Formats: sequence, C-alpha cells, structure tokens
Amino acid sequence: MKPWNFKQLLFTLGASVAIWLILATACLLVGSGSGGFWPVNPVIRQIRFETVLMASLVGAALAMAGVVYQSILQNPLADPYLLGISSGASLAAYLWRFPFLSAAVISAIGGALSQQAFTFAGAIAAVTIVFSLTGVRGRLEPVTLLLVGVIVNAVNASIYLLLNAINRDLPGSGGPLTFLVGGIPTSLDPGQKQAAAIVIGVSWLILLWLSGQLNVAVLSEGEAMSLGVRIHRLRWIALIVSSLATASAVAISGPIGFVGLVCPHLAKLFVGQDHRKLLPVSTALGAGLLAVADAVSRKLAGQSAVGTQLPVGVLTGLLGGPFFLILLFQSRRRAAA
Repeated sequence: MKPWNFKQLLFTLGASVAIWLILATACLLVGSGSGGFWPVNPVIRQIRFETVLMASLVGAALAMAGVVYQSILQNPLADPYLLGISSGASLAAYLWRFPFLSAAVISAIGGALSQQAFTFAGAIAAVTIVFSLTGVRGRLEPVTLLLVGVIVNAVNASIYLLLNAINRDLPGSGGPLTFLVGGIPTSLDPGQKQAAAIVIGVSWLILLWLSGQLNVAVLSEGEAMSLGVRIHRLRWIALIVSSLATASAVAISGPIGFVGLVCPHLAKLFVGQDHRKLLPVSTALGAGLLAVADAVSRKLAGQSAVGTQLPVGVLTGLLGGPFFLILLFQSRRRAAA
C-alpha cells in the first residue's frame, strides 16, 4: 500500500472542487422560465442556490457510498439503491413522521439528529437483512446480493404504500413518488439541513482517511494483514460510515437511485482504481450529476409538454437503468470468458 502523497491529494481535491463548482454554477443559471440567465429576484436566487446545494449534498453522499460498497463487496453493480439500503432508510424516515415515534426519539436524542439516527437505523436494518440472506460461509454472492436487494426494495415499498394509504393526513408524508423515486426538498428546517451536512461531511472525511486502505479491500485476509490492514475491521467501519452517509441523504431526499452506481464508474475513467483519487472525484461527480438532474428538471417544468417539475429520481433512473444493464451485460460476458 503506497503512502499518502500530500501534493497529489491537494491536486485531486482541488480538481474535484473545480469540477463541482463548474457544474453547480451552470445549474444556478437554469430555471423554469425562458432565457436561463441569472435571476434578478433575490428570493428566486436564494431558492435556486439552496436547491443546488441540497442536490449537491445528496449526490455527494450517494456517490461516495457507491465507491465504498463497490470496493467492500467487490461488486461493480453495488449501489445503495440497488442493495435496498436507500429504501430501508427512506421507510424509517417516513416512520419517523409518526408523532408517537418521533416524540420518543426526539426525547432520547433531541433535535434534527433524531431523524438522522432513526433513518440510520433503517439503513442498518436493511444492510443486516440483505447480508444475512446472501452470506454463505463468509462470502457474498453478487447476483444473489442484487436479487435480495431488489426484494428488500419491493417489501419496503409495499409497507410504505400500505401505511401511506392508511395515513394520508400524516404531516409531511408527501405522495408515493416521494418514497419511490426521491427528489430535492425545498422546505426543510435549517436543523435538518445542518444535521445532514455535518453527518455527510464527517463521513466523507473518515472515508477519505480510509481510502488508501480500501485499495487492499479486494485482497484476502492474510494478504491484507501482511500490508498492515485489518481487513474485517476496515470493511465494517467503511460499511457503517457509508450507510450513515446514505441514511442522512435519504432522510432529506428519499431514495434517489443509480447515482452511487454511475459516478464511481465515471470517476474510474479519469483516475483509475486508486481510491485516494477515486473517492473525491466520484463525490464531486455525484454532487454535480444530481445538481444537473435538478436543473434539467427545473427546465422541463417550464415546457408546455411537461408542465410540472419532475422528481430528480425519475431522471437519474432514466440515466442509470440503461447504465446498469450495460454493466450487467459486461459482467456476465467477463464471467463467461
């Protein structure tokens, strides 16, 4: 395992921030009206600025979680959405809105962190179910993992639709699309925004610290130990931290799919397999990709053929679905070869 190169780290971080700034600035110029120029109205400017920041925060969390899942599970198809983790977190975020549950959690934890903690519990529960049903003698079968993830997604969606049909008057519950595809919220409390930003930021710093060790995650326990890496501890820490970041993002946006699948593969085209470079670049691409999807959604809302702002999860699904099929086809072809 090569040591850290401080100059290379600074260059990678600088390039990643530059990528995000370019994409985010372009998204600020896009609105539902014609022209796409910088809005004169300060209220519209503020709303657009906050929306771009929220989309970037959620996209960054999902992308960095995708990097970790694909590394830890040694599966290029791994993604928080496909593994059922996003739906588990989203269902928990919905259950948190029930007054008797939220009151109990708030009294124990307090403030906006109560929603983050409750959502994290849902994500961990989904991870536990998926891994316990797919693990055979300590090994995880990739195809079985995806199949169980799809089943967990379907079960969570069914539970949500049942509860939503019974409790339509639940405050802030939204419609079924809120759970099924996710979107960028515009009416969050400041505490919810700050809690999500803090949790995701701290999670990213921890994963960046571990990124050098993630390069040996594909090795056996003996080979990793010879390099000074306790592989089992690394996998569990990375898994818990990435699930925490996913839960924080899903708590405010719902389960937005395929960002964690697409961005790591796009980043590999630029920086290769080194996770010290892959993690920051993929995070920047995730932040930019979801901000672009939100900008496209705003632009489509101004078209007469659409007439409404689509949830960004719809657009990421249209992008990620074909991408997933291509990756699946390539994986099966390599396995056959």
